[in-house]
Amino acid sequence: MMSDKSPLSSSHLVLIPSYNTGKLLKDTVAEALQQWSPVWVVIDGSDDGSEHLLKPLQEHYADALVVIVLAENKGKGAAVLAGITQASEAGYTHVLTMDADYQHPASFIKKFMQTSMDRSEAMVLGEPQFDDSAPALRVQGRRISNAWANLETMGWGIHDSLFGMRVYPIADLMAVMHSTRWARRFDFEPEVAVRMAWRCIPALNIATPVRYISKQEGGVSHFKYVRDNVLLTGMHLRLFLGFLLRFPTLRLRKR
Repeated sequence: MMSDKSPLSSSHLVLIPSYNTGKLLKDTVAEALQQWSPVWVVIDGSDDGSEHLLKPLQEHYADALVVIVLAENKGKGAAVLAGITQASEAGYTHVLTMDADYQHPASFIKKFMQTSMDRSEAMVLGEPQFDDSAPALRVQGRRISNAWANLETMGWGIHDSLFGMRVYPIADLMAVMHSTRWARRFDFEPEVAVRMAWRCIPALNIATPVRYISKQEGGVSHFKYVRDNVLLTGMHLRLFLGFLLRFPTLRLRKR
């Protein structure tokens, strides 16, 4: 039985980009709707029919659930940009992004949103708390990315550069996205976090548990180790060069 519907926020919405996540998408969206309203889902060119699983939720949460279907897969960042563009046009000011694969805890949505409402100028970043189910290679890899992000921002306070559960001020996120042709795929989270820091957007961090869903449980991962690590390496090289060009200004701002 679905719980009572949450009050409809006029400023903050949950945005869930999804690509071929199947049943996990429905579970993720159902839990999010029990915590917050509205929830928007961007189907990023999925070909597994996962959007059809949302039909019962759309009927029950007619005013609270919006599903945007993109004809082609463009990548996570591109899906988020499509969603926030429409959200901005609808008058929303902040967006909480979370993954569609059931790894992020919907029970933390209200905490993230309240933190954002208290500090509307800031970005609110999840700081993942891993358990033994987390792949060691992935955990080690993000430590490297985090070290680069902190170098590129002079220790601005980005505790985790890759975690996807975050709240952004929409206007600042759109400005960042339109300032670069990158940040459209797996490089979305680290690149926008660094560029938001360059805009002097405060970073607030919330320790957040992460659950890894096994393949036997229906878990999916679109991370390709070689392809995406090459993408991230190239991204950090670009950002480091950008950091060097901005160093005098960033040093003054840091002071």
